[in-house]
Amino acid sequence: MTNGQKPHPTYAEAGSWLASRHDGAVLDLSPLSGGFWSSAFAYRVGEDAFVLRLSDMPEGFAIDVAAMHFRAPNLPVPVVVDTGKALGLHFAISQRHYGCFIEATPVEEAGAVGGALEVLLAAMRAMPSKPHDAVVWYDREASADVTWRAWLRAGLVDDPEARVSRWRATLASNPRVDALFKACESRIEELLPACPERRDLIHGDLLHQNVLVADHAAHVTAIFSWKCSARGDFLFDVAWCTFWGAWHPSIAAADIWRRTLTAPDLGEGDLVDASARHHCYELQIAASHLGWNAWTGDDQGLVAVADAAECTLERGPFPAPHR
Repeated sequence: MTNGQKPHPTYAEAGSWLASRHDGAVLDLSPLSGGFWSSAFAYRVGEDAFVLRLSDMPEGFAIDVAAMHFRAPNLPVPVVVDTGKALGLHFAISQRHYGCFIEATPVEEAGAVGGALEVLLAAMRAMPSKPHDAVVWYDREASADVTWRAWLRAGLVDDPEARVSRWRATLASNPRVDALFKACESRIEELLPACPERRDLIHGDLLHQNVLVADHAAHVTAIFSWKCSARGDFLFDVAWCTFWGAWHPSIAAADIWRRTLTAPDLGEGDLVDASARHHCYELQIAASHLGWNAWTGDDQGLVAVADAAECTLERGPFPAPHR
């Protein structure tokens, strides 16, 4: 039995509800893949295309609404046109964007993928920020005293009040995985002093069917699902790409680390201790996803992340930047 089973309203239920909402003018209704916490359906009303998502987690939809504030020419956050309750669940209806998931692109398009990610990450870095912005930007009151380093540590804590909880005992029951988690924790603590209290916009869940590209991966057409986002160090999203690149050849071949080191909008001050920071974030991603896979009951995924964590620990930091 796994945790986190998303609701599965039927095609007929979704179609009937949408027909009542749009006075019957619903065309081309079809289920969409992806989405751990929600089920999704694409449809049209006249020439307008939409996506309906249904979930028992309204907070994710509220964050997506708030994230529309970040919309920019190179940061295509979908417009959420409505939210509410339907079929005993919470719903969000967004304007539909088209493309393929960036991690599904063929390795032959790695150059284009790298260019598209360069533009996307630069657009996120360009979002205005202040030193005292809340790390959990969409809940300023609750996170008023949360530092970037505290946010990183919190991802390794098994909070019994959290939705994803009670995973630490599962890790402890596996001697190899438990030792890897502890090794990551220890190394992260050694590296945290190098991590600056920046307040860049980070998505926190790039890949994993959250970024669409089009025209042979030449540009990003949508970036959605902002519930893992934060204000922190831009290198976290870079580490996300390099760590998960082991699963996605085109992402690995795009060489986002090298591209970031030579990004024209970054100066020497932005890249102080870049190798240590990036390594810290890779290990935080690895350790937190040991917990995630333990919680979901994905034994195969747990082994794969454990293997990647072990390789990351043995490899150490990437080469330091030379500009």
